[in-house]
Amino acid sequence: MRFADVIGQQTTKELLRHMVDEQRMPHALMLVGPEGSGQLALALALARYLLCEAPASGEPCEQCVQCRHSARYAHPDLHFSFPTVGSKATSDQYYSQWREAIKENPYLNVHQWLMQLNAENRQGNITRDECVHIVKKLSLKTFEGRYKILLMWMPEYLGKEGNRLLKLIEEPPPQTLFLFVAEKAELILGTILSRCQLIRLQPLRDEDIAQALQKHLGLDGPQAHMLAQIADGNYNKALQMAQHSTDSHSATLLDWLRKCYARRGAELVNWSQQVATWGREPQKNFLLYGLHFWRELLAWQLSKGQAALRLLPKEQETAKKMSQVISAPQIAAIAKLFDEAIFHIERNANAKIVFMDLSIQLSHWMRAKSTSSVR
Repeated sequence: MRFADVIGQQTTKELLRHMVDEQRMPHALMLVGPEGSGQLALALALARYLLCEAPASGEPCEQCVQCRHSARYAHPDLHFSFPTVGSKATSDQYYSQWREAIKENPYLNVHQWLMQLNAENRQGNITRDECVHIVKKLSLKTFEGRYKILLMWMPEYLGKEGNRLLKLIEEPPPQTLFLFVAEKAELILGTILSRCQLIRLQPLRDEDIAQALQKHLGLDGPQAHMLAQIADGNYNKALQMAQHSTDSHSATLLDWLRKCYARRGAELVNWSQQVATWGREPQKNFLLYGLHFWRELLAWQLSKGQAALRLLPKEQETAKKMSQVISAPQIAAIAKLFDEAIFHIERNANAKIVFMDLSIQLSHWMRAKSTSSVR
């Protein structure tokens, strides 16, 4: 992973390069940003840049021994720590799976990672044994690089065990760097945060996500921009949706909304049974697509028609008709229902029950204050 491979975040890239080039790299740096904004990708690029023997033009040389090792995430002075499953587990036990995961998708989330470990319903954590192991590894001298680097992904999962690392973070051995990659700083011990320099990332721009989808997946412009808008700054979400076709989502969504508005109970039962056969990822992507529809309608309505309505032409027509009979509080309540349904689908709830319940509640909220028809 090079800086050029990281999507967007140009300002942060320049800041990190400047820190290294001017030898002002803090001994503990924490990159904090929402899921899919690229903080892990940036940390991987920074680690490679730090270890390179002869970086040039803001990128590693890709020729030296250090670059060849770090390109495979197998550099002896680059250590990884991440959530695992089990009270005695350490990251070293899962290095092969970790390397494959970040090679495939450095924008992955914790849920995707834990599913690769067959975690099922077990919680991920960074254990006491892992912290003891980190202290031992970082007490050794560097093997061949300029620095020893510990890259910890999701320090939120440290919990109280983070206290074991406080002294090491505050007074690290010479040429030792900590790179923390987090999503929710409020879940991290304040004593760890106070020892780190924080860099906060913003969600990715729609334009950056769309360009990446076109470059890496070969999507056409309109499809890439549609997915980017729905992803709302999260490249990982856009990637997952692109891998599970959303071509038919628009027609399916509009047909479903009409059934809900007309309160066609028998048809909604059949519809829920059909959707239950799709599989979890297509179901979740459909709900995300629907959530995008309602959020766009809410923003357009609150702006009194001044904001851009980022929907397909047929969706725009239906949305504008709906705005005449559905109020902003109703739309906000419906969007919350979609959020809750996504939460349950991600956790393997019975899809038929989830979608039937959502259909019933959607029918209620859509007709709460009106008896007009939507066609």
